[in-house]
Amino acid sequence: MSRKLIAILRGLEPAKAVDTVQVILDAGIDWIEVPLNSPDPYRSIGDMQQAFGDRANIGAGTVLTTEQVDKVRATGATFIVSPNCNTEVIRHTKSLGMGSYPGVFSPTECFAALEAGADALKIFPAGMMGVGGLKAVRAVLPPETDIYAVGGVGPANFEEWHAAGASGYGLGSSLFSPDWSIEEVGKQARASVEAWDRVHGG
Repeated sequence: MSRKLIAILRGLEPAKAVDTVQVILDAGIDWIEVPLNSPDPYRSIGDMQQAFGDRANIGAGTVLTTEQVDKVRATGATFIVSPNCNTEVIRHTKSLGMGSYPGVFSPTECFAALEAGADALKIFPAGMMGVGGLKAVRAVLPPETDIYAVGGVGPANFEEWHAAGASGYGLGSSLFSPDWSIEEVGKQARASVEAWDRVHGG
């Protein structure tokens, strides 16, 4: 992963999927997530995987069950993101050779997710935890743990989240809205990349 930024495309219409991902890739973000509560998400994910699977990591978000994991896997996608810590989903995801990024909030959930095999932790909603909460949680986790701050995080506050211990960020409303033009999505993606490079080094 060149930059630990995940573009969260909630509400993406399948007809716009390929063009949307193209401008995000052009901006320098190569991890793309389509939440399953988007319109016809498996079609979007499959189309994106077919078009960009050789140079992007395509996955699904808001994955709540092992059955959904199986359906995502059938598209060729490579990673699973959840809003919650479901150890059954984590273990099933890993058994299929896919990346697992579960949502956690408490230290108990963090350690349960890591024990189940999670590749990284998604602090959600990060805005509710705050940077002080993340700093406290980070202090007790293994130092090599990758932590993504998601929810209330955007280029304007990368620096404070990074200082608190975030490894990367999931970008939803700061990067994408289904009402925006493709050009606007590209503009916001470039702003996120510029902020990442400024804070983390390009």
